[in-house]
Amino acid sequence: MEGRLNKSLAIAAVVVALLIGFLVGGIADIGKRLFGGADPESVVDSSLQSMHAQNRLVPFVARFVSVTSSKQEKFGLSAERTLILPGTVRYELDMAKIERDDLSWDKATKTLSVELPEIEIAGPEVDLKAAREYGSGGILSALSNADTQLDDANRGLAIDDLRKQAGAPVPLHLAREAARQAIERSFAMPLNAAGISDAKVVARFGDEPKAQKPSYLDRSLTYNQAIEEARKRRAGETTK
Repeated sequence: MEGRLNKSLAIAAVVVALLIGFLVGGIADIGKRLFGGADPESVVDSSLQSMHAQNRLVPFVARFVSVTSSKQEKFGLSAERTLILPGTVRYELDMAKIERDDLSWDKATKTLSVELPEIEIAGPEVDLKAAREYGSGGILSALSNADTQLDDANRGLAIDDLRKQAGAPVPLHLAREAARQAIERSFAMPLNAAGISDAKVVARFGDEPKAQKPSYLDRSLTYNQAIEEARKRRAGETTK
């Protein structure tokens, strides 16, 4: 009885294995048909069309806080106001700007090189509910609209400050790395699905040397690592 049971289980296991094999093979075959077979050029063209359809990629979002102060003096009196304003900035990549000429497939090394357009900064989107204003002009505020003028001035300064923070080297570096890895994965996954499992994808921005290989699929920098790298570069420049 036990032997028959084991035999039945063994047969069932073989049947399940065959079904799984047929299923996996079918999925692989569908993937090859969808991406034009195992031809990497066809896979890359299909991936690029898909990216163009998505239009814009938002690989990184950052939140900054600006603290600005404005002062006004009139009639021998003075008034001062301080504004604390948080804002969110999106770092976007216009994938429609990636042209076919920006892609290069090296058959010998099975490496796809991708040249990326520059990151675009959208925003800031200010959080008015979280904004805080402090200060008092005393007599000057009572006699004029000094507080309103100071608040308007502070808002303009705060917007400019948030944009300046967003364009600083560290957040830009993090946004670039996030965009680079997203694009590399977007090209690598279809290549793998088409059966080119050992393909590599290297994305770089236009201002980076072509000989440089700034990132592969498994590269990732944390915020602290980016800060540390920047510190080491500054230390190296100082010792020269």
